[in-house]
Amino acid sequence: MNWKKSISTTLKKAVLSTTVLLSLTSMANSETLGEPEKDELKFGFIKLTDMAPIAIAYENGYFEDEGLYVTIEAQANWKVLLNGVIDGTLDGAHMLAGQPIAATMGYGTKAHIITPFSMDLNGNAITVSNKIWQQMKPNIPKMADGRPVHPIKADSLKPVIEQLKSDGKPFKMGMVFPVSTHNYELRYWLAAGGIHPGYYAPHKGDTSGQIDAQALLSVTPPPQMPSTMEAGTIHGYCVGEPWNQQAVFKNIGVPVVTDYEIWKDNPEKVFGITAAFAEKYPNTTIRLTRALIRAAKWLDDNNNSNRPAAVKILSQSNYVGADYDVIANSMTGTFEYEKGDKRDVPDFNVFFRYNATFPYYSDAIWYLTQMRRWGQISDDKSDQWYKDLASKVYRPDIYIKAAQSLIADKLIPANEFPDFAKETGFKAPQKHFIDNIVYDGKQPNAYLEKFNIGLKQGDKL
Repeated sequence: MNWKKSISTTLKKAVLSTTVLLSLTSMANSETLGEPEKDELKFGFIKLTDMAPIAIAYENGYFEDEGLYVTIEAQANWKVLLNGVIDGTLDGAHMLAGQPIAATMGYGTKAHIITPFSMDLNGNAITVSNKIWQQMKPNIPKMADGRPVHPIKADSLKPVIEQLKSDGKPFKMGMVFPVSTHNYELRYWLAAGGIHPGYYAPHKGDTSGQIDAQALLSVTPPPQMPSTMEAGTIHGYCVGEPWNQQAVFKNIGVPVVTDYEIWKDNPEKVFGITAAFAEKYPNTTIRLTRALIRAAKWLDDNNNSNRPAAVKILSQSNYVGADYDVIANSMTGTFEYEKGDKRDVPDFNVFFRYNATFPYYSDAIWYLTQMRRWGQISDDKSDQWYKDLASKVYRPDIYIKAAQSLIADKLIPANEFPDFAKETGFKAPQKHFIDNIVYDGKQPNAYLEKFNIGLKQGDKL
């Protein structure tokens, strides 16, 4: 008897049996999930690098793995995108974190939008024109090598604004949408430096956000930010990438602070769908969430080793459409401030690590506190109101089903997700803000009381 041949045959049978077993297990899990009720889908996005999970889920075949045949389409602006999801032209979209919250609350367009998936952490910055930067620089502490000390606080901008005011000129900055993360981050940074960014008063019909403002903020679409600043219409802006790095490459402005420095590991975009979609197509919803989770993990795998490949995809005209080098300047772990001042910022874009994809109630509540702080919510609300609205919009229950099925399919290990048995949907109190104020999502009203600038309980314009 040829014992070598016998062992070889036995090993082949064992491998085959294992393969069949794994295949059957995967099939069983797929059957448990159920087939997608709707398999042809259209998703919208805005041309920003943080739309990456959608692009990667498409390009890497993760949507097709779920039996989903997806079309991806860039949208003109955030309002058009939101309306597309509401009217069903789009099945889902890359959204500002504040959009599903505001829509469900009825600020602007009223519609019940939910999110089962948080798309990323960080990814924004505040840029000023070269002229404003030159006026700010003398007010900024320097390191031994002469470079500015970071983070740069808005205190250094305050004398510049005061000088403009004495010359009879307003100070203007752009942000991308009234309920955008960029609006709230820019307001937070300005207020932390003693600069009032203005109030909204929707109950009086004033949605300008410029009541009592020392800095006038207005909406500018992201791709138009650099050219609008270059034309002198605005003095600076807050936006996601690649439009801050574009200002550096065009030598028209300087990014002075990233949102990572304003609020370390802040939640940025979300994937939004209507509540009606999730109810009508529950299997489809779980499966698209699975695909997005896999894409987010791929983007962060092995210390961002896949980022150059991701940048190549995003630089295509059907996605972000900016030059490879511009996108890579922030997405591959560095960030360039003043021309030539490139620093390591490995967490400028985070897509999966630090539980970035989990839709935390406390993230939603932070945005609600800022809506109240600046008057978009006109009246006092109880702590319970904040929690109830957050749980209506952010849906960790859907996320957990998707994640547990990925664990069962051995696609992502359990230790890369939160401990679902203990998860409450609230992060521990967060300390890493530029003004050192601690945020506890379970106590939104107490949080609002801590700020020198902004509405508090009992205040109404």
